[in-house]
Amino acid sequence: MTGERYKESEVEVLRKVCEEAKRNGKITGSQLTHLTAIFGQRFLKAWDAVINRRVKRYRFKPSGRVVWVVVGREREYLVMPIAEFCSCDDFYYRVMDGEVHLCYHLIAQKVAESLGWYDKIEEEDGFYETLIEEWREVTP
Repeated sequence: MTGERYKESEVEVLRKVCEEAKRNGKITGSQLTHLTAIFGQRFLKAWDAVINRRVKRYRFKPSGRVVWVVVGREREYLVMPIAEFCSCDDFYYRVMDGEVHLCYHLIAQKVAESLGWYDKIEEEDGFYETLIEEWREVTP
């Protein structure tokens, strides 16, 4: 039960920092330190993805569908923030096993969205199927 409470609190801290970042347009040094203390390497990798603009939001027309992608070391990972899902191995092995609550791709997406620091890509709906097929082929 203690582990569960910790996991809930790390998500809550991230949510609060992201809300403040959205209001203020920035993350403070003390918030960065706090997030690093809570998430460790996962936050450092997430922050690197954010500041290096490796978070992308695809918006498809005319449907309005939105797909988030984080470019990792080996490939692009599909992120579904509402479901707190990611197509990465870390999600399958550590998140699904309950070891951690969020992979770094999910953290990066949440931080990038709150700051508005992501690539905004608009595509036609026909391209959506192409992207989804690509992710299906590489998902474990």
